[in-house]
Amino acid sequence: MVPVILCGGMGARLWPVSRELYPKHLLTIMNDRSLLQETISRSISCLNAENPILVCSEETQFLVGSQVEEVGVTPETIILEPVSRDTAPAIALAAYHATLKEDALLVVFPSDHIIRDQHTFQDSLENAISLAQKDYLVTLGIKPTRAETGYGYIRVGDPLGYGHQVQKFIEKPDLDSAREYAGSDDYYWNSGIFVFKAGNYLSELSNLRPAIANAAMQAIQKSVKEAIFTRVCAKSFGSCPKESIDYAVMEQTSKAAMVPLNADWGDLGSWHAIWEATDHDPSHNAFIGDVISEDVSNSYIRADQRLVAAVGIDNLILVETADAVLVTTQKDAQNVKKIVHKLRQNKREESHNPSKVQKPWGYYESIGSGAEHQVKNIQVAPGASLSLQKHVHRSEHWIVVSGTATVTLGDTISVLEKNESIFVPAGSVHRLANSGETPLEIIEVQVGTYLGEDDIVRLDDQYGRD
Repeated sequence: MVPVILCGGMGARLWPVSRELYPKHLLTIMNDRSLLQETISRSISCLNAENPILVCSEETQFLVGSQVEEVGVTPETIILEPVSRDTAPAIALAAYHATLKEDALLVVFPSDHIIRDQHTFQDSLENAISLAQKDYLVTLGIKPTRAETGYGYIRVGDPLGYGHQVQKFIEKPDLDSAREYAGSDDYYWNSGIFVFKAGNYLSELSNLRPAIANAAMQAIQKSVKEAIFTRVCAKSFGSCPKESIDYAVMEQTSKAAMVPLNADWGDLGSWHAIWEATDHDPSHNAFIGDVISEDVSNSYIRADQRLVAAVGIDNLILVETADAVLVTTQKDAQNVKKIVHKLRQNKREESHNPSKVQKPWGYYESIGSGAEHQVKNIQVAPGASLSLQKHVHRSEHWIVVSGTATVTLGDTISVLEKNESIFVPAGSVHRLANSGETPLEIIEVQVGTYLGEDDIVRLDDQYGRD
């Protein structure tokens, strides 16, 4: 039995905290562990399983790898998607990888759920496994507790063992339809958790969507193993159609089954869902961070960087970060993704990068900028280093705030301590490294006619980046 954990997607409805380069499953929203780390722990504790297979984007590979390492789990592999192609191809990559050894039983987990009743969850998984061993493709369904337009629905058919045959999958409905489904015994929320034999899934996929199956197979066959990562063939996977498992397989197959799950489940896909899952004060508010309120009710307020004060509001969501503030009503929380779409249309960095950008060597954070200058706070982890690189359009001035910096500049290697600095002219080959045992923190002042992150020519990189 192999857990498959899907770590793709941005989570646009959780903007401005969730960004393309730091998506929601990497966030510590509910406690001191990320949603991904909670999913990994859940998959290990609930199953007598092998090491998990994770599927994530190339852009987040080091962040995912770091979070896996923090929870003390050695994955079977982390499969890197060069482009996003939705869940059917992502699961196919994992299934083909699993069948390189044997026809494993896969348990597919999204990485953004909360499940509080682990015992009941395990019981439902065991019921699903019993059907999967009879060659069914099984999904877990949740009985609706309200008319929810942010979830997909399953219409069930005849009873089947501990569950039902699936009659139909329904994408996120309008409010009137959601009310109808919530009042019927025939409809369940689609959890996105699946259980099936790898070979059965691939067989159905090959029959129903041969282009997806062939592209994923070629991508795995031509993949390259790099430590814990599997880098699939970009050309093969790039040709793969984009489609969800619901549309590509589960709606079409005669082998679809659903097992009920009643384990205090939640899909943390919107700020309204976060508010519901968070402890409330007597006025039904959830406040995170430095928040002062007066006459506030039924609201979620999150202050990441500054004091947020609110007076006389009801049913609002307010999320403050270093570079953006979101204000919406509870009922419009699903529409935050429309703001993200506009940000992308306008090519705004706020949709892509968080203010603190995580890197395999540490992080950087922009703390000021002007027409031809930018100031960053950079932290380098012990033993880590940036690539050997040069810039065409900008020069840099580094000032050590704490720790010890080892700086390569041309043919010279220098060691800088706190309060010491160095100037890096445009075009010069350089590298910043931390050979100490404590984090290195520097202030970087960039000056030039172009300050974009793509003005980097990497000559050597220990993380394999181009």
